[in-house]
Amino acid sequence: MDFAPFYLSLKLAITTTGILLCLGIPISYWLAFSTTRLKVLLEAFVGLPLVLPPSVLGFYLLIALSPENALGRFLDTYFNVRLVFSFPGLVVASVIYSLPFMVQPIQSGFRAVPVRLLEASYSLGKNKLTTLWKVLIPSIRNAILTGCVLSFAHTVGEFGVVLMVGGNIPGETRVISVALYDEVEAMNYYDANVYAAILLAFSFLILSSIYLINHRMHKISFPS
Repeated sequence: MDFAPFYLSLKLAITTTGILLCLGIPISYWLAFSTTRLKVLLEAFVGLPLVLPPSVLGFYLLIALSPENALGRFLDTYFNVRLVFSFPGLVVASVIYSLPFMVQPIQSGFRAVPVRLLEASYSLGKNKLTTLWKVLIPSIRNAILTGCVLSFAHTVGEFGVVLMVGGNIPGETRVISVALYDEVEAMNYYDANVYAAILLAFSFLILSSIYLINHRMHKISFPS
């Protein structure tokens, strides 16, 4: 049994979740409170991975990041960075693919914050940035935790996007989902069953955690 895919998947999920948390809060804030009609386009872009087949997204990312195209050539020429078939490329693809799983829970959390809290903060002379960090974020910590858990779990279970962008390089891009696929192709069903069982148990644990968070939020909002 090769445990390298477990380590690589864990590393990818932690890195992706950290980046998404930094990106997700400002994006969610803007989507929740902006009044411009242009936000509909950004919402559609953020939510696109929810309906787009992973192979399609992975294909276009592979083309865009390839050194034979403008973006990939620019990164390769000026920064000596080649994202295709590399771990950094997996991170970029995972951030884009898991973005809605971070943004949407946090956006919903922002929208659920009572307006009176914001008005009270502004009436005390606090600016928007201070209100965000001192009032809004503490108020939606459960939504942020849900976004982190969903993003982490979704990244661990990725297959199509990571296979298209990263390929199957042991120790570099061979994550657990790709390793499972390899074992099935090789008809090594014992190892495949171990990989699958671990993913199944992990997914159940993640869902249980999310339901527990939501249950506690409901009890806090509607105490008996």
